[in-house]
Amino acid sequence: MFIEIENLNFKYKNSKIDTLKNISFSMEKGEILSILGESGGGKSTVLRLIAGLETPSAGRLVIDNKTIFDSNTFILPEKRGVGMIFQDYALFPHMTVAENINFGLNNFSKKEKEERVVEMLELVNLQGLGKRYPHELSGGQQQRIAIARALAPKLTVLLLDEPFSNLDAHLKAKIREELKVILNKTSITAIFVTHDREDVKSIADKVVVLKEGVVVKSGKVENVI
Repeated sequence: MFIEIENLNFKYKNSKIDTLKNISFSMEKGEILSILGESGGGKSTVLRLIAGLETPSAGRLVIDNKTIFDSNTFILPEKRGVGMIFQDYALFPHMTVAENINFGLNNFSKKEKEERVVEMLELVNLQGLGKRYPHELSGGQQQRIAIARALAPKLTVLLLDEPFSNLDAHLKAKIREELKVILNKTSITAIFVTHDREDVKSIADKVVVLKEGVVVKSGKVENVI
């Protein structure tokens, strides 16, 4: 398995109860997995633990045969090869589209940076928009730029937190299809969280159903949803 999560537990400092209880699931390389559940069920917290933005109280996380977290190990977020796209996309408003994509390419040469930005704009089908600013783009275009920026450093895993929550209902189907095409083109291993079963059916290979911090179902989408 490419990603193995075993018995992850987590509790926020001011909480009296565990947010996550013995979370376990696994994925093959290149699979798309959705974490499905209601608000407050711990979906986004799972992503934050994988990204390294929070630290589990117990459990084990392995990515590509490398232990990322266990009782003796904590790999820093920037060394995990994991990118995360937040609900609001978190684009830098004072930077152009190209500058946003270029932001995480610290280990690239100038020429490599320029080539990678062009490559990412082509991937998300936004050629020619590199000099624009985020506020000049539609919501769907902003999401694609956020994806391009996350993928630019050649990540191992992409995490998406409620990727369709800021989109109008009539745009959802179109953007779902666009996201699936992008993920399939890159063959990246991806995890996204949602409360919408249609998101899962449209994009995911596997699903983990989370309720009150506990996995209640998991498996291939056609067997669970």
